[in-house]
Amino acid sequence: MRHAVYGLPPVDLAEVPGDAVQVSPLIPGSARLEDLSEGSLDAVTVLAPPGTIERRYVLAHTLRALVPGGRMLALAPKDRGGARLAKELAAFACHAADEPRRHHRICRLVRPPEPAGLATAIDEGGPRHVDNLALCTQPGVFSWDRLDPGTALLLANLPPLKGKGADLGCGLGILARAILGSSAVTALTLVEIDRRAVEMARRNVADPRATILWADIRAAGTVPDGLDFVVMNPPFHDGGTEDQALGRTFITRAAEALRKGGTLWLVANAHLPYETALGAAFRDVSVAVQAGGYRVYEARR
Repeated sequence: MRHAVYGLPPVDLAEVPGDAVQVSPLIPGSARLEDLSEGSLDAVTVLAPPGTIERRYVLAHTLRALVPGGRMLALAPKDRGGARLAKELAAFACHAADEPRRHHRICRLVRPPEPAGLATAIDEGGPRHVDNLALCTQPGVFSWDRLDPGTALLLANLPPLKGKGADLGCGLGILARAILGSSAVTALTLVEIDRRAVEMARRNVADPRATILWADIRAAGTVPDGLDFVVMNPPFHDGGTEDQALGRTFITRAAEALRKGGTLWLVANAHLPYETALGAAFRDVSVAVQAGGYRVYEARR
């Protein structure tokens, strides 16, 4: 049986075969959901993402890849799309048995011969150019249709940089494009866990000095060392839950990658207690600016 899984469903809510093909863009090394051939799967398990456009896109692609009569199990937390899951599947002409369990909704269905509306949902959730960003982007990527305030504050206060650097959690490549505006920058490594953002960054950052990696920053050895600078707007949510340890890991990786005297530029929500982690890893730490609920830190090794 050919089985695929999207994301990491709770093991007590969905039993996934060990040989299932992972297709989540948030797990580096996964197969591309979009590349699965039509009717190539017998079964699929989907931990549906929270965004409506993104969720419908994922459901449509998995239905496209299922053979008629193939089985789908889709689930999501009630407050992150689960309450709408059965209705959204019904819009694809799929009748789903809907079961509540442990703050989730779990939908089971058999793919009909002719699901409805797949092409529309795939088109709505696919890559596109957004004029107000002047960038290629895709629903589901962080801040996919607007410039988030933290990045805007960092952009407004980032000095011209030089030498070798890295942009950790690069997203669509907005910071990287600004950094590469300096001819004194010799190389820039962009690291991002979201494969969709990586694909968009490769379109947005067409500069031979840039190397773009699809990787999880939590894995040691991801970032080259001996760097002159690191910039980042680190995430502080993992799977929709606040996780301050994620930001601290970004700080640790930046410190490991920087040469002595190298500089980290970091923007974060002002309420996040990153001063302790910065102070432990860097010789000098200062708040360059605080505005709009955000702080920009300058930290020197």
